Amino acid sequence: MDLSPNELRARAAAFAADWAGAAYEKGETQSFYNDFFAIFGRNRREVGIYEQNVRKLDGRAGFIDLFWPGRLLVEQKSAGRDLARARLQALDYINALKPEERPQFLLLSDFQSFELVDFETREEAAFALADLPRHIDKFNFILGRQVSRFKDQDPVNIKAAELVGLLHDQLLASGYTGHRLEVFLTRIVFCLFADDTGIFAPRDILMDFLDARTAPDGSDLGGKLADLFETLDTPETTRQTTLDPDLARFPYVNGHLFAEYFPTPKFNAAMREALLNACRFDWTPISPAIFGSLFQSVMNAGERRRHGAHYTTEKNILKLIGPLFLDDLRAEFGSLKSRRSGREKALRSFHDKLAALTFFDPACGCGNFLVITYRELRRLETELLRLIHADGQLNLDAAALSRVDVDQFYGIEIAEFPARIAETALWMMDHLMNRELSEAFGGYYPRIPLKKSPHIAHADALELDWASHLPPERCSYVLGNPPFVGAKFQSVQQREQVRQIANLGKSGGTLDFVAAWFLKAGAYASGGVNPALRGGPDGGGPDSPRRSGSTPTLPTPAPPLGPDSPRRSGFTPTLPTPRIAFVATNSITQGEQVAQLWPVLFDRYGLEIAFAHRTFEWGSDARGKAHVHVVIIGLDHRRSGPAPTPSPQRRLFSYPKINGEPVETVHRAISPYLFDAGGLKDAHMVVAAESSPLSPMTSIQNGSIAADGGHLVFDAIRHAQIIASEPDLATLIRPFVGAVDLLHNISRYCFWLVDMPVERAKDSKILRDALRGVREMRLASTKAATREKAQYPSLFTERRQPASGSYLAIPRTSSERREYIPVAYLPHTTIAANDLQVVPLATLSDFAMVTSKIHVAWTHITAGRLKSDIRYSTSYTYNTFPLPSAPSGGVNQALRKLDPLAQAILDARAAHPGATLATLYDPDLMPPNLRAAHSALDRAVDRLYRPAGFASDRERVEHLFALYEAMVAPLLAGPKRKR
Repeated sequence: MDLSPNELRARAAAFAADWAGAAYEKGETQSFYNDFFAIFGRNRREVGIYEQNVRKLDGRAGFIDLFWPGRLLVEQKSAGRDLARARLQALDYINALKPEERPQFLLLSDFQSFELVDFETREEAAFALADLPRHIDKFNFILGRQVSRFKDQDPVNIKAAELVGLLHDQLLASGYTGHRLEVFLTRIVFCLFADDTGIFAPRDILMDFLDARTAPDGSDLGGKLADLFETLDTPETTRQTTLDPDLARFPYVNGHLFAEYFPTPKFNAAMREALLNACRFDWTPISPAIFGSLFQSVMNAGERRRHGAHYTTEKNILKLIGPLFLDDLRAEFGSLKSRRSGREKALRSFHDKLAALTFFDPACGCGNFLVITYRELRRLETELLRLIHADGQLNLDAAALSRVDVDQFYGIEIAEFPARIAETALWMMDHLMNRELSEAFGGYYPRIPLKKSPHIAHADALELDWASHLPPERCSYVLGNPPFVGAKFQSVQQREQVRQIANLGKSGGTLDFVAAWFLKAGAYASGGVNPALRGGPDGGGPDSPRRSGSTPTLPTPAPPLGPDSPRRSGFTPTLPTPRIAFVATNSITQGEQVAQLWPVLFDRYGLEIAFAHRTFEWGSDARGKAHVHVVIIGLDHRRSGPAPTPSPQRRLFSYPKINGEPVETVHRAISPYLFDAGGLKDAHMVVAAESSPLSPMTSIQNGSIAADGGHLVFDAIRHAQIIASEPDLATLIRPFVGAVDLLHNISRYCFWLVDMPVERAKDSKILRDALRGVREMRLASTKAATREKAQYPSLFTERRQPASGSYLAIPRTSSERREYIPVAYLPHTTIAANDLQVVPLATLSDFAMVTSKIHVAWTHITAGRLKSDIRYSTSYTYNTFPLPSAPSGGVNQALRKLDPLAQAILDARAAHPGATLATLYDPDLMPPNLRAAHSALDRAVDRLYRPAGFASDRERVEHLFALYEAMVAPLLAGPKRKR
């Protein structure tokens, strides 16, 4: 049972009230915990054992009050007893258990208070029984949910970026700009890092050189830096014997960073002081991922939008690489550590595996993902080496031990400067990891001059053949954070690239830029387009037969490398097809983009979702940092054949708070809408656009478009001026309502001149001026269709106004915070703008269904997004919404029972005549009578779908998708409908 947080809190409150007087350990413990597990919909017999016998270390027998092997141990006492003694008793039991039985959680209780200990995170919580509802989320592990915590970026990195950013600003103001400035700053940052971390020895020789050997006014600083850069690029054996001794102390640094010559900047006293301040800062704890933040710090906001650059915190990078590969590697390593026979051989084979892995970021930017991945891989290797050499050989040559190196990392970056930064950042991280290895085994292990290099290509990833950079059979993982550019913000070239890669046919699609990386990765990982997997003559896309449930046949992947596979000997190993994980805007999991993108990935390339983070807020550590709403999606190949292997468990991370920590759940399959699809016949089901409702609902249409340049539509002040000047124009003026007007009771008006006599405008200067303005505005348009409408300046370019009665107005955009979509009835004499959807002659049943919680749940899945706000869709949301199954009387008759409940909502609104819809539907301000009326309607609507109702929106969506699946199945069996 999937219970919402609110439902859990309600159940916990009821439990606390029922057991408020409990006190006796022996008589009430079992009933107490039977009821406790019932809070979570769990039967205690499924998980826990009462009075489990355990032989303590001193040989005496003991009895655990409640024991869930590997998960939970409960020690229960009577009210008022000392829980500190209970803890000691419990720890005795835990120490006597087998390692695989030892629980992650310990719960101590005396009925009226709880103490919960998490041995994995070392977190403890103590609270009273009455406060259980506020702490109920701490027991999510009972539901199989795991709260994943990710460490945020160290603030010291941000401080370092600000210091270099200040230097950048002063250099820029002096006229030192462009490529020279960017490369110069990259060199400076590397030198600052090297001066504090042991690349330059002894420590602080850079600061001493700049402070002691340059003039206070900065006049000779540029020249001294030019000499330093030249020295760093010259091997010690080829340096002049007459070189300044202070410069001769600096080592030779191989690579490309200091190779290019260009004039260094001219410094003044303030600029010199800014550089010395950066030297005085301790760069030892800095992560090389700071390079990405530094690069964003020197870019202006326009550049960030153009390139779609959103640089990343370490916390968010770990959210991707953890479920992609790191969690599995750590789990495998943990299993090997506990082996009793053949352990050393298995550990060495695991080391071979680490050395054979390759990582490819096809939109690597400054290399943040590659840098953090390399760090985590090296740390795992160091832990592995400590275990292999646990016999005390701490003076071994670390160079002979470490086999993980930067040449296992590949990237593509469209701009040259960040590509160079990515290489440098990986070398910097390599140095830090060598220091950690040295600390573990003694001695000192620098890797200067640099010998091995990462493979970072300076190219357009959407134009380059990825296989030419890294053959897919040699690639283990494709990962990264591709550019975020929405369909409406793409350049002509970007839009054409996406359409060519997607190959969706004549329509071209409206995919975001990031979708192109998913598509190229799908083709790359599957070795190109498999004709057997194509969805149709156009190569897949929205009209492919994606609902058939067929599973394409894929080549059987080769086994992993063995211990004797020499990755760097010239032999090309055969690896399993690479797994894929990208950060993306959440728009590719909502609305129309799902129908365009995911059938191609599923059907053409045979992929499925292995893990996903649902929508959360993605932050950057750079100055002017961007906050966007994103998802993380990991993809793997489906396995098929005569005896297909069971799909592994799929991990889904959900965010109760968009900027909080995720809760992890495990499922058999994940839908492209990022919900549990294990109950569907086809887990890859997507909702296709429909031009008319599939269910017997009243047809919907968009509002009207003025395209008037502000001459036909005007506000209340202008309306009053017009009426005061020419009162007889009142008959040609109608109220005009858009989404914002509807929500906030804003009065606007328009000239509605559909039936205006030809002579009428001749007698009115206001009308003549308005029509002239409309005509001139339309003639100046870049759109041919708008220029044609200049012939009819008195008319809206698109008129979809109902002719009679009243209509239901649905805002196209609505805040995600709202629990309900604020819809309202309007008379046909009120003109609806195009940002409203209109249901002419809507019944109370129509109102009931659109405003119901189950329809809102469907909307959250099928509608698009503007940031996180809902963009309601007629073709993907309204027209596809499944109505409940109906008895012989028909669904309309069943829905009419909702009419009194719908009217009760309208009456509850009317009881607050001064309140706007925005206020009434603010979740913090919603009046109790309106909330009660909605709750009554929701219960009735839910029971129409299922007599037992639903415990959560997730259950509602899963039920709706099953209905949708059944609803569209007959359409797929016959000839394709003409849309």
